[in-house]
Amino acid sequence: MAEPAQESEPIRVPDNDLDDLVSTVARLVAESRKQGETLARLTDDVPPSDDEGGGAEHGGGEGSVAASAAAEPGGSQEGPASIFILALDGKAYVEELAALTSWVHDLLLPVYGREITTGRPWCQQWQEHPEAVARLHALWLAWQQLTDVEAGLTGPSTWHRDHLDPTLLQLRTPDGPFGACTTSPTRPNHRLLASPEPAGA
Repeated sequence: MAEPAQESEPIRVPDNDLDDLVSTVARLVAESRKQGETLARLTDDVPPSDDEGGGAEHGGGEGSVAASAAAEPGGSQEGPASIFILALDGKAYVEELAALTSWVHDLLLPVYGREITTGRPWCQQWQEHPEAVARLHALWLAWQQLTDVEAGLTGPSTWHRDHLDPTLLQLRTPDGPFGACTTSPTRPNHRLLASPEPAGA
């Protein structure tokens, strides 16, 4: 006489395996999105998605030209040779500065602006200071990378410690680029930063 069939117990996947599965799926989704954006840029048939680079959900406004170039394997042959904003020229520089300005005004200043004093200056015309543009752009690029899901749970903390705090310390020190702006907004070297000349010009 045959023995009665035993009920099989449900299969349980260990929690650490689930974590690996979740991170793998997240990575594949992010890679797929980047490939789709690259394909859209190459064909010019599809507008870039809202979450490209410093997208709307990150408070970044338009996507970063430099970050998009860096995301493409090996970079684009027609794209910028560097992701550093002061190395960009013409339209690429103007677009990158506009996207950076959106991020600074929509996220950085409302959250981290603090009070403006002579001991902790800030210039409302920060775009006219090459050092400020360079430092804030580097801060924004790091923010885009370290707030991405692929950066892991410690990404935002790393951004605060390694990027935000040192940048604000350099920009807002009394002898920094904004030192005279608090007391003399019309100082002679307070000028609009023109698009950098192309290399070798």
